[in-house]
Amino acid sequence: MIIYSLILGMSSYAQDPVFELKPTGRDNQKFDGYRGIWFELNQKYEYGDKYSGGLGTYTTNHLPLAIYAKEADKTFFVYGGTTDSTEKYLLCMIGCYDHKTHKVSQPTIVCDKMGVKDPHDNPVIQIDDKGYIWVFVNGRGRARPGFKYRSINPYDIEKFEQITMEEMAYPQPWYIEGKGFLNLFTKYTGVRLLYFETSTDGFNWSDDHPLAAILEPGDTKGGHYQISTRNGNTVGTFFNRHPDGNVDKRTDLYYIETSDLGKTWTSVEDNPLNIPIIEVENPARVINYQEQGLNVYLCDMGFDKDGHPVCLYVTSRGHEPGPKNSPYQWKLTRWTGSDWVTSAVGDSDHNYDAGSLYLLDDKWLVVAPLVNGPQLWGAGGELAFYESADEGKTWKKIKQITNNSPRNHTYVRRPINAQDPFLYFWADGNPDKFSISKLYFGDSSGHVWQLPYEMKGKMAKPIKVVFPPENN
Repeated sequence: MIIYSLILGMSSYAQDPVFELKPTGRDNQKFDGYRGIWFELNQKYEYGDKYSGGLGTYTTNHLPLAIYAKEADKTFFVYGGTTDSTEKYLLCMIGCYDHKTHKVSQPTIVCDKMGVKDPHDNPVIQIDDKGYIWVFVNGRGRARPGFKYRSINPYDIEKFEQITMEEMAYPQPWYIEGKGFLNLFTKYTGVRLLYFETSTDGFNWSDDHPLAAILEPGDTKGGHYQISTRNGNTVGTFFNRHPDGNVDKRTDLYYIETSDLGKTWTSVEDNPLNIPIIEVENPARVINYQEQGLNVYLCDMGFDKDGHPVCLYVTSRGHEPGPKNSPYQWKLTRWTGSDWVTSAVGDSDHNYDAGSLYLLDDKWLVVAPLVNGPQLWGAGGELAFYESADEGKTWKKIKQITNNSPRNHTYVRRPINAQDPFLYFWADGNPDKFSISKLYFGDSSGHVWQLPYEMKGKMAKPIKVVFPPENN
């Protein structure tokens, strides 16, 4: 219990950080096009930065980034934007695709990050049962605050009001109809630990409840990354762990779920769990990847037609980019109702080649940069469809979506309730050097549209992209 109290920050970290009031900057102003932010971590190795490139839809721990609202017949989406092609300064943006008119609105600046250049502060989105759009803006540790915003009007992105300012990293808010919000997030109480909070209305929130703080014997630090989703009243989350707080050694795979807005948490077999989880070996552990010497990079998760959780992720032998840590294996782990089963989807060339998972009734799809792109050994690549007709047991590439691209495509994201043609969206960028970053979306046939980089009016039609592109 002594170490448990230490890792949860019962010392100097127990004090809430004092954040200065944020200047509004250009909050609620319209913007004249869709331009993604470019970023590099500046951890350089023989084969380039640990990760870099067009990171407007980064990270996979930011969830969700887009939602289709049937009532409005629109897909609302958020991303990390930037001011122009010569800067890296972050604007937390929201856009809207109208499925009736096949046009996109000019994006709105929800939160002007006032000089922050880091897409770790990218936003996420949620919609409540009255149609109000919520944007949660990520903070970074205890240095920069997170924010919650709500639209002034339902299904409308014209103006937002700030609701909270708080310590909140990697927010993953889920709305349960008739019950309220369950927000999974991270706090840097010394290290990256998992927490959750709840609210019936989005204005009044519970205390922050610790969810996972796993330590190995002898460790003084821990940490986790997670991905989650909702299925009816159930919210499930897969997470890894960071031995002794070292994010470059992220490993293992865990799963837990709740069906009562966080009052109780259970294993996949519905056995109650003591929260927070603090032991390495516990009923939530799905796979011991540490003993295999493998890192785990989480991409996406879903529930199959029987309500069983499924996880998509990448494993490798280390954090440095390049051939020495290959193969970068895409894996899928699913619960059958009695066992966890893992299969191989394919290989790519980087730990941060992030993609999305679609669990359809008749087939399962992965949309991801599983084909090497123009910047080899950099984050991203060329996009492809991989399909499984046997619930994830075997996979095959059925279509390459992009090819002969000038810049790598990465961080392919899945909207909640995704509908054609806005079935997935992403950004491109050159991971080897500073570049422009364009934003795209695609449909189930592999057709691609670019969101207009520049807009002269309030609405515009996306640009159909034919690969190989002629003037891209």
